[in-house]
Parts: sequence; structure tokens; C-alpha cells
Amino acid sequence: MLEAGSPAPQLTLEDTEGRTVRLADHRGEHAVLLYFMRSTSCPVCHRHVRDLVENADALAADNVRVFIAVPEDRPTAAAWRAKHRIPFPVLTGRRATPHELVGLSRKIFGSMQQSGSILVDAEGVVRHAHGATVPTSSYDKKGIAAAIAGLRAPA
Repeated sequence: MLEAGSPAPQLTLEDTEGRTVRLADHRGEHAVLLYFMRSTSCPVCHRHVRDLVENADALAADNVRVFIAVPEDRPTAAAWRAKHRIPFPVLTGRRATPHELVGLSRKIFGSMQQSGSILVDAEGVVRHAHGATVPTSSYDKKGIAAAIAGLRAPA
């Protein structure tokens, strides 16, 4: 898993429309919060996404762009996004899952996909990184809020 203070990974993912999304393309513009769902069928992860949706205006006001990363394929991600009316881009991997690209692996005999989040500032530095095997522990709302508050603090 990534660590706060480290350079952002060179992530190249794909949205549900098949467009390329590169983390580096956001450098200099805004911070990026990536929430990694365990799966689109995880009800706990879905509640975490709903919280992000409910706080979308506040996140936008803090100049934070939200992306949701899922381990499934693009058609599954697109169907889930449409069904639940998710306003954020939903991303998948091209060759590996987005989770594998940031060190969120499968644990407990390779069957439980880890989930979590990373916040990357506009300069491309990881300001928050959190992962967990159990979905109830994967959404560190307080840690994300503290990292976003740190973005607002004068240097």
C-alpha cells in the first residue's frame, strides 16, 4: 500500500465509457481522492460511496475530484454506476485491477479483496493512504477529512 508523503503512482485506468484516465493528468489542477471498493456487490462499500456522494459539494469546494475504483470489468462497472446513479467517474484497470496497482491485494487465502482510499494533492504527492481487508474498516472518513484540511492549510 502507498504511504502518505510518497509520490503518486503512475496510474492509467479506464472509465466506464472506455476513456483513459491518468492520475498524472490532474497534477496542477486539483487533488484526487480515489476510493477503492472491494466489489460492486459489497453493501458496506456502497454505503461508503453514498457518503462520498452526499459530501460531493464539500469535496468539490475543497478542489478534490473523486473517483471510484472497482476490481470488476468495465461493463460491470458501468452497469453498477448507472443503477446507483453515481456522479463520479468509476474506474477499472486495463491489465491489472486498480487495487493491485496501489498495493491493495487479496488477503485471507486470496479470496478477500482489500479496499481503501488514497488522496493525492495537486502536486502529485500522496497525502492519505488507507487500506483494509474488512470493508467496515476501509473508509477512513476522519483520515480523509484531516488530509483534505491539510491541503487547505498554508504552506
